[in-house]
Amino acid sequence: MIKRIVDVSEPSYLHLAHKQLIIEQKGEAVGQIPIEDLGVLILQNPAIVATQAALLACQQNNVAVVLCDQRHLPYSVLLPLTEANSLHSKIIRQQIAVNLPTRKRLWQQIVRQKIAAQAIVLKRLNKNTVALERLAAQVKSGDGDNLEAQAAQKYWRLLFGDQFRRDSEAAGINSLLNYGYAIMRALVARAIVASGLHPALGVNHSSQYDGLCLADDLMEPFRPWIDYQVYRLAEESADLAIDKRSKVALLNLLSEPVIFGKQTLPLMVACHYLLADFKRAYADRSAKLEYPRWTVLEP
Repeated sequence: MIKRIVDVSEPSYLHLAHKQLIIEQKGEAVGQIPIEDLGVLILQNPAIVATQAALLACQQNNVAVVLCDQRHLPYSVLLPLTEANSLHSKIIRQQIAVNLPTRKRLWQQIVRQKIAAQAIVLKRLNKNTVALERLAAQVKSGDGDNLEAQAAQKYWRLLFGDQFRRDSEAAGINSLLNYGYAIMRALVARAIVASGLHPALGVNHSSQYDGLCLADDLMEPFRPWIDYQVYRLAEESADLAIDKRSKVALLNLLSEPVIFGKQTLPLMVACHYLLADFKRAYADRSAKLEYPRWTVLEP
């Protein structure tokens, strides 16, 4: 079943009634949705009030609740940890026991997938892909040569020009990239928790201040999808901001049809299959991570 993404950006009162999330504004109900149909709930207004029952029901139904800051950028994600998976503690013990060679092997595959996805974006936009395709083929276990960073330097110049700089605080293109990445991160974190894995135990990211290290690892190959969408938005208008138009374009990515194996699925569903493969790759050295392919980027 395709889960719904609900973005609440106006002052609202959210409460639960008969297993439905009720959204009230100015004393009147303006929205109603079964909790079990929700996948992601985005709250981005300081005047939003939600009852504990509504938030708990979201957690019991594996809904990722995203809280945004004053810049309208996602700042925090609420995820269920106690009952998201019946084998949660067993899987976490296995996750902790994963050795360094396995983590380095998995990171190699993730970086290869990311650079290959960047090359696909450039190809779709009729830009030079030779350098990135070469780097993708050269990534070694653990990416000790940091080809991910080398690819990024070339990629940003090719995509947005020599003057573009990634800046998490800047407006315009950067603000939309930050918004898109944060939403994608929440989606991946939701799939991680549903699989029984703990999102803080990454294969490469390991900051003690980061509670979503594994999500930061696994979302890397999805970042170019956001880049492509922001590029298209920039083509349509130079006056970029996190507004209704840009949010709709970026949020729609989460339910876009993607190709996973021989199936065409919504991205939100395909992420669960990706996590199942990822768990198998912990134990099976021959297993290869295959990421979903976005149909929009297919030749």
